[in-house]
Order: sequence, then structure tokens, then C-alpha cells
Amino acid sequence: MAITTAMCTSFKTQLLTGTHNFTASTGDVFKVALYTSAATLGATTTAYSATNEASVGGGGSGYTAGGYTLTNVTPTSSGTTAYTDFGDAVWTLSGASATLTAAGCLIYNTSATNAAVSSHSFTEATASGDGATFTLQFPTADASNAIIRLA
Repeated sequence: MAITTAMCTSFKTQLLTGTHNFTASTGDVFKVALYTSAATLGATTTAYSATNEASVGGGGSGYTAGGYTLTNVTPTSSGTTAYTDFGDAVWTLSGASATLTAAGCLIYNTSATNAAVSSHSFTEATASGDGATFTLQFPTADASNAIIRLA
């Protein structure tokens, strides 16, 4: 079981059929879900699944299955690269013993039957304690760094 960073192959095909709309105010609804190290995510992932999704331990709360609703950034281009991005995702924990640990995430489109967009592996990260935040910071929205780039 492993999480790899990849643009999902099904997403690439769906781009050619007009399945996804990333426009900020009128586009589809995209979410990001966090996963434990037991998850298997990568290029072959086709849709969101709750299997091995992260959850808040220690009797706390602050993460809901299905993840965080992202704020779209309207696609643009620079040179020959088109790109889009999202606003950062922030989960605030509640409960003195609350903990949230994740080894990766999946971006997916709820407007398209939870179609997978991309999976991302990161060094396992943990937030713990009442009021602690778990922040998924997206890279700079430009042709070299944006989370989704087509060159």
C-alpha cells in the first residue's frame, strides 16, 4: 500500500471530454480528502473512496469524511503552460486529546461523481490538541508550481 503523487489517468481522459470545470465562481465543486499511510492512491485512482481515509483520534473532532471543500482559482496560462490552483485547506481540531495524522491526499470532483483528479504523497503529518490546525498549503499558482499544470 502506498500513496504516490500523480495526475490520475482517468482525469486526463475526462479533460478531453469536458468533465471538469475549474472556474472560480461557476465551476464544479472540488474537495480534498486526507488519507493514512495504509491507503493506496496514485495514477490508477479513479474516484474518491473512504477506505483508509484519515479521521480525528482521541475523541476529538475537526475532520469530516469526504474532506474539505476547496476554493477554485480560475484557470489561466503563462507561455505554453495552462494551470489552476486552489485556496489552502485548513482543519481545526477540537478536543484536548484530538489528533489528525495523514500521509497523503486526493483531490476529487464531487460534481462529477467524485471523479479523482490527483493524488499527493507527503511526509506523514500530525496535528494534535484542542484548537490545533492541520493545514494543506497549496503551491504558488503559476506555470512552474501550481497544483494542476498542463504543459
